[in-house]
Amino acid sequence: MARKKDSESITEDDVSLFRRLIGDAKPLPQTNQAPEHRPRVSTRARFARRDEREALAASLDADIDETETGAGASLHFHRPSVGRRTMRKLGRGKFSVQDEIDLHGMTVVQAKDALQEFIGACELRGCTCIRIVHGKGLGSGDRGPVIKNKVNKWLKQWDEVLAFVSARQIDGGTGAVYVLLRKS
Repeated sequence: MARKKDSESITEDDVSLFRRLIGDAKPLPQTNQAPEHRPRVSTRARFARRDEREALAASLDADIDETETGAGASLHFHRPSVGRRTMRKLGRGKFSVQDEIDLHGMTVVQAKDALQEFIGACELRGCTCIRIVHGKGLGSGDRGPVIKNKVNKWLKQWDEVLAFVSARQIDGGTGAVYVLLRKS
């Protein structure tokens, strides 16, 4: 094992050699953080993502079908391209749920943002069946199931949603929906 040199054993030659080797080097600033090296995203990709987010936000803001449902009411919706057999399979939980989100306890704004981000991520990953837990709204008092009604509205507006139906009792019952997404 090598022994550590004492400070007295460093010669003038050692010091001059060290100074020559470091040359014009200057100490780094003391930020205690490594510099951030993020890969550059092309302008086209950045604008495409922004446009997609804006389109999704606009579609979620549009006012269509403000039908309100009760806490125990089942939700169901399908595009004309979705057949009865597919709806039956969806309602019976026969599709494999690839991801889920729980919106319990969120405000409408938080739920909308979370749902928007979640559906976008699922679309990018190619998910075809997801579960959204919105709750039954039993704690909302006279206002009824606020998040449930908003989810019902938003999903009908989202073009990537082919169909949705209230989940089986074991998966949340009328407090959750299975959602069938278009294949990307």
